[in-house]
Amino acid sequence: MGDAAREWIEQETGIPGSHVLLAATHTHSGPSARSPRRLATDELNDYQHFLARRMADGVRMAINNLAPARIGFGSAALPGDVFNRRWFMQPGDHLKNPFGGMDQVRMNPPQGSPALIRPAGPTDPEIAFLSLQTVDGQPIALLANYSLHYVSGIPAGHVSAGYFGAFADRIQQLLQADRLDPPFVGIMSNGTSGDINNRNHSQRGERQAPNVAMRAVADRAAHAVADAHQDLEFHDWVSLDARYDDVTLAVRKPSDELVATMRKVLEKPEGEPAYHSRERNYADRVIRQIDAPDHVSVPVQTLRIGSLGIAALPFEVFAETGLELKERSPLKASFTISFANGSYAYLPTPEQHELGGYETWLGTSLVEPQASVKLVDRLLEMFQEVLP
Repeated sequence: MGDAAREWIEQETGIPGSHVLLAATHTHSGPSARSPRRLATDELNDYQHFLARRMADGVRMAINNLAPARIGFGSAALPGDVFNRRWFMQPGDHLKNPFGGMDQVRMNPPQGSPALIRPAGPTDPEIAFLSLQTVDGQPIALLANYSLHYVSGIPAGHVSAGYFGAFADRIQQLLQADRLDPPFVGIMSNGTSGDINNRNHSQRGERQAPNVAMRAVADRAAHAVADAHQDLEFHDWVSLDARYDDVTLAVRKPSDELVATMRKVLEKPEGEPAYHSRERNYADRVIRQIDAPDHVSVPVQTLRIGSLGIAALPFEVFAETGLELKERSPLKASFTISFANGSYAYLPTPEQHELGGYETWLGTSLVEPQASVKLVDRLLEMFQEVLP
């Protein structure tokens, strides 16, 4: 789908496809834009064709609204809404995995559980953003980036853009950019939040009314950005550069032993006690993975806008990977957009693979354990290539 949109954009606007970054956000309250097989190319379904066409149309609309502008780069901190959701726990059944084994960490353990020991990774509290305005100061657009998974609490059956959409609406209000012509565009992109959510697992949670948590997070994020926005220095010209590449990764395949174990799961009579509540689901995933390709080529991308670097990865990336890219980037500031130019499931680090947990399970993670290392190394090389 992304390839189709990129091809149309290049054909219809002249913008090189390598300079186009397409990214999704994470929602549990909307239709999927994925193909049935993540690691294979399928014909576009009607919904994917519609999305790709509208992406290309959106770029054409933006070009039609081109005008002299100024740009500024900023950063805010919102640590109170990001918590690592992977926890070391005392030994027990809560560490079982669907493959008949035991993990060292668990995703989303019961809040306030006495079995909790410590989080298995860091968080990234930064909201990085760039802002565009006309030469006389009218807001044009703002792109923000926060390393927080989707926020739950949206009623079943509802279609929602989640806190990403709520942020876009709220920042428009706070920047006094409502009902402008052309309309202001607010965007919250998904940072590196594969192991992050907004639940403090060390404390018992309280049930909230539908949509309350999502709107509260969006409001706090928008206020943090709006406050930092007051101190922005705007530039009427910056240099631009971009790189786009494909990195070949090995695809994870199940061992003969694991295949035999999961076939036995599928052969269990209905009603027989399960070792793990999701063992049948993952048995299906393991069997499907037998026929997956041995290797997959995944896109990586870097953009440089003045002194700001943007990295793009087609995975649910862990916070520690995003932090590493920020720390090692040769540019003054940088951030990473996940779900960018594709969707190839979770990207744990090699160390997190050793610990186990949902994000590392075969079927949730599809590529080799060293993938994050290879991708970070290539992105850093690409950042070097775009230095002014």
